[in-house]
Amino acid sequence: MIKINKILFVTLSNIGDVILTLPALDVLRQTFTQSQITVLVGPRPKEIFENHPAIQHLIVYDKHGNWKEKLRLFRQLASERFDMVVDLRNSFFQLFLGARYTTSPFWLRPRGCSHMKEQHLDKVKRLIGQTKSKMPPVLAAYFFQAEAKDEEYLDQIFKENNITAQDKIAVVAAGARSHVKRWESDKFRELVSSLNVSFGMKVILVGDRDDSTVNEGIAIHSLPQPIDLSGKMDLASLACLLRRSKILITNDSAVLHLGSYIDIPVVALFGPTDESKYGPWLRGSYVVKKEIFCRPCLKAQCRFRHLNCMRLIKCDDVLRQVRKALVRTPEPLPDGQAGEVRSHKAYRRILIVRTDKIGDVVLSTPVIQALREAYPASFIAMMVSPYTKDMVEGNPYLDETILYNKDARHKSWWSSMRFAFALKKKRFDLALVLHPTNRVHLITFFSGIPRRIGYNRKLGFLLTHKIPHKKQTGEKHESEYNLDFVRFLGIEPRGASLFVPKSKDGEQWADELLSQADIKETDRLLVIHPGASCPSKIWPNDRFAEVADRLIEKYGFKVFVIAGQKDKALAQQVVDRMHHPVVNLAGEISLSQLTSLLRRSYLFISNDSGPVHIASALGLPLISLLARNEPGLSPKRWGPLGERSRTLHKDVGCIKCLAHNCKKEFACLKAISAQDVLEAADFLLKGEE
Repeated sequence: MIKINKILFVTLSNIGDVILTLPALDVLRQTFTQSQITVLVGPRPKEIFENHPAIQHLIVYDKHGNWKEKLRLFRQLASERFDMVVDLRNSFFQLFLGARYTTSPFWLRPRGCSHMKEQHLDKVKRLIGQTKSKMPPVLAAYFFQAEAKDEEYLDQIFKENNITAQDKIAVVAAGARSHVKRWESDKFRELVSSLNVSFGMKVILVGDRDDSTVNEGIAIHSLPQPIDLSGKMDLASLACLLRRSKILITNDSAVLHLGSYIDIPVVALFGPTDESKYGPWLRGSYVVKKEIFCRPCLKAQCRFRHLNCMRLIKCDDVLRQVRKALVRTPEPLPDGQAGEVRSHKAYRRILIVRTDKIGDVVLSTPVIQALREAYPASFIAMMVSPYTKDMVEGNPYLDETILYNKDARHKSWWSSMRFAFALKKKRFDLALVLHPTNRVHLITFFSGIPRRIGYNRKLGFLLTHKIPHKKQTGEKHESEYNLDFVRFLGIEPRGASLFVPKSKDGEQWADELLSQADIKETDRLLVIHPGASCPSKIWPNDRFAEVADRLIEKYGFKVFVIAGQKDKALAQQVVDRMHHPVVNLAGEISLSQLTSLLRRSYLFISNDSGPVHIASALGLPLISLLARNEPGLSPKRWGPLGERSRTLHKDVGCIKCLAHNCKKEFACLKAISAQDVLEAADFLLKGEE
């Protein structure tokens, strides 16, 4: 083995970048145990190396100094006669120092070596290979070892804030050197509260003095308040804190790399920067990102002025990765790998298409959840009609709602093509067309989405992958037919359920409505929906009136009647036939308002319609009245999901169902008596007592 007496290690100028070079320096220290190592570093990260036993000399270099200072430094270094110079800046500087072994400024990155930590290691390992020295089998970390003064300082902080050894600690670093790397403060506030409520963790905010304003705003408005240590810790004491913590949650910053270096789980939020180069490098750490078409742009300013790559990250996205990180034991990744442990890498931007009715869209929401669980970092959008947007807008698993209005704005073929070209700019790489129409197949085709999956009908030849259409057989529920698209991708959904979002405006409206109607919190609400999209689904209105009256008399319900605009007259007929006062909201409320009203209700009775599935998603006790005897229209396919529902359906012996062209005056509907509904209500309400 060739003897190496003196080594010069030229590192970088930012703290985070320097921490990424430490594993390379650790390899040098372990390989050449008897060598004297001199480190050349910028002013900001010098504290990493000051008074460190692994470093014999420290030279602080200001790259903004004048030429005389630079010449003086060069002469000083040349006089040292180093045997080896490791310059991780890829400059020609080391070539003029006369060292026998130097890193090459023409270094070529090996395939698969993306992360900066791995790139620095590769340069050092190649240099060690030239000396025929034996590298250590296991890499030890020499820096940020716990010292007594740091432990004592931390003990004092914990004592002042009533933190015990049994408490679970989450460290949150909300700052970053560049504003484009920072997640929004209000979302950090939501995260801090959720970490305490959902995980029982005590949260500590960290950062330098420049982060004090951001952290102070988060701390003041969070309940319970986190501990704010911004500007109160040096790197050594911060490392000591991280070792006592369960998890670190951070933007792309120096704290991220410190967490990786000292081996704790990291959840890192990435926007314009490249996580494959700068992400956490331990297994059990995760990256939270949104794969919009323009990231990673690596720019200091957002050229579109929206910074959607950070803005679209939701608190739920972060909490989902926190949950994963907390149940896994971190372990080093194999050489050449770094960052997030990913499955299902193929699709970065996914479009779900469902432009039909309310219930159809609600029954498609399990697809959104299943895709999010399979592709946590992907950008997922859903294309729906305007009148169903309230069913998906605000869904925590969805990043964008795209409205396609075939009856107005996009009615002409030319406007639909313009819509397709606008869609093309979003660069989706997968489209799931859950409901086939000629228009949506043309739109997804002309938008240039490379993989388009849908049913083999209605211009199905425009798809790249076709699923046989067997819904008419009614072999399973509509929600399961929708999940077949996820299974087609090789993903088995786990516990995906219906979901309807909560609207702040809708909640406020519902509170005001109940207040104006003098309805107390202890009152029981009954909502009835006598309308439907087809005459073959409409139960006689006199029976709705009878059922409502009798339930009022038996249970003291406060009754609301709801219906769409076209069914206002039908709803009024029900109201006119009743003997007790009711509130008639037919044609007057939005879907988000309906959802908020149903959240406050005790029982829902409805014809087969979209609101049935909204109530089902909310877990509300409900009775659904279904007619029609075709397998594809049966309760097996369209009945409400959940144990708190009852489906009433009568078989009257029809060989073929003619739906709205029924020749028997809808005998199957009329076969359902008011008493049938009342008995179903008694059964459900007995379970609620």
